[in-house]
Amino acid sequence: MQNSAILRIKNQLAYRLGSTMIEHRANGGGYLSLIYKLYKIKKEYTKEQKIYKQTIKLFPQLTYPRLETCCDYNESIKYKFHLSYMLGIVLINADKNKFKGGYFTLFKDIKKAKKDYKNINSILKEFNIISSCVYEVIANNKDKFINNFEKIKEVLHTHKDYQAIIDNIFHNFDYFLNNFELIKEWLLSDDFYQKYKKENHPYPSLLDPKKLNDENEQINYHNIPAELAWEMNLPLPDNYEFVVLGSSLSGHGALHMYLELCDINIISCSHHDSYSMYFYYYTNLLKNGLYNIIAYFDYTHIYISRKDLNRFLKLINNTKPAVYLARDPISRLKTGLNHINFKVDKIDNCDLKTPVHNILDRETYYFEAKNPTCEHIRTYWSYAESFLRMDFMINSLKPKCINYIDMEYIRPSKILHTLQNLNSLYNIPRIPFEHELDNGLTYDELGVLLPITLNANLKDVLENGTDKNIQIIITTKQLKNVYKLKNYKNINNILIHNIFKNLIFCVHNNDLNYFLNNTKLKEYTQKYLNKFILELDQKMKDKKKHLIKEENILKFMKENREIRNIWKNTFNAQLNHIKTNRPDIIASWKYYQEFEKICDDTN
Repeated sequence: MQNSAILRIKNQLAYRLGSTMIEHRANGGGYLSLIYKLYKIKKEYTKEQKIYKQTIKLFPQLTYPRLETCCDYNESIKYKFHLSYMLGIVLINADKNKFKGGYFTLFKDIKKAKKDYKNINSILKEFNIISSCVYEVIANNKDKFINNFEKIKEVLHTHKDYQAIIDNIFHNFDYFLNNFELIKEWLLSDDFYQKYKKENHPYPSLLDPKKLNDENEQINYHNIPAELAWEMNLPLPDNYEFVVLGSSLSGHGALHMYLELCDINIISCSHHDSYSMYFYYYTNLLKNGLYNIIAYFDYTHIYISRKDLNRFLKLINNTKPAVYLARDPISRLKTGLNHINFKVDKIDNCDLKTPVHNILDRETYYFEAKNPTCEHIRTYWSYAESFLRMDFMINSLKPKCINYIDMEYIRPSKILHTLQNLNSLYNIPRIPFEHELDNGLTYDELGVLLPITLNANLKDVLENGTDKNIQIIITTKQLKNVYKLKNYKNINNILIHNIFKNLIFCVHNNDLNYFLNNTKLKEYTQKYLNKFILELDQKMKDKKKHLIKEENILKFMKENREIRNIWKNTFNAQLNHIKTNRPDIIASWKYYQEFEKICDDTN
């Protein structure tokens, strides 16, 4: 018995007294015989407890484990709502207060206990509540539940045909009971009906979002932790201007940098776990009063299930405008095939004696292939479900207003016009000057291999060299912006043969004078970096010979009907919204149009 919470509750005095009352009524008998039976049970129970206490005093190892640690504890909570237990509690309370008139109200209290039992169990049965957590919450807040029973019943009956909010209420029943009046006002309001119930929203908020965004309200976003907000389906705090969506391989890195030049604070996160994403956005939206936007890009290598992604997107305010960054899917696939993976043993920190070819031997392609191949369409990309979920994301968010930006419109020749359009729509903080929109921002062929840190130290090349280390960051203009290396100075002017427009070498401002004034160190560093540039140039030329082009993909699709049909079905399922709303963008996708023609011709 000691390891069974159910048996221990049924053996408690309350349960035994109540059971005896019920049995006595069923079997018949007078009040005197009932009183005698109850007295006898109490006496036996007292004796048992006395023996138990004496036993564990001598043998502490025989102490019963805490009820909460028993394997059937969750199930046992339900027994506290048996009529036996509830009647027993009434008897125990009457006896405790016998000198205060406890027995004078006994019959009234028994009648009330029976009514409470009926009310509680009618709700639990009507809404098919089997969760032990709900039983425990009611047990811990029974008076509050009983006193507000009719009002609680009104809320539950109002939404009995809306299971999502019923589930939310009982999932957060403790919070619901402790903040009942506030939640009742919201759940019975027309705002709740219009925003959630009318459209059968799958994740209705337990609290009014308008009030949550008002810091003057007693309960608002600033005093609700993210974990609880997630459990109650609270939409993200309203501290953002618009939403940016997109799929990977569409130029989102360039768009991100351009938007930052507009003094826009971009809150962006991708994660396998939807709560982790929600937590990041939630906490960051509460931190500042900047011009914020939230961005989500659907990466193939950071997969999140459709169910989890749907829930996350449903917790974004769909009255906020959305921007979707789109690109010809065949060109996206080309970029994906040419995408590298870093080797596990790549060298990120080197010195002046590290062989350059060892540093540059740092990447592979899918499945550790030496070069990219269209065969990876068959072995990887055809199964990368998150490669294209455009319609899915749009249908999950259901934004009232959405604007598409094709990747061609974030290229250097068109980006200024694109930002001006965004400004007319969303009144962004500033438009960058043309000289700020560096031509190298949208294309960074070297960035996939960098950054690398060179530790320049004369002791590595001279026997009696000075032992002082100067870190030189080998990076690109784009990555310098990404990593915000504001305290670093570009030292490209000491190099003679830098043939790459966006490759830069940076030294921290604190080390700059020492480096420039140390002739020997500068000489050895210059020699090493020039060798690095020459070998990098040869490496990039060799890589270009093997890069996949859109034409290679189309040829592969034409020759592989089964693979072609997989992609045809994906495009048909996920491009409907943009086809309907921006047919001009679809028409501009040269390689997608050729793919469609191949499908038509071969069929």
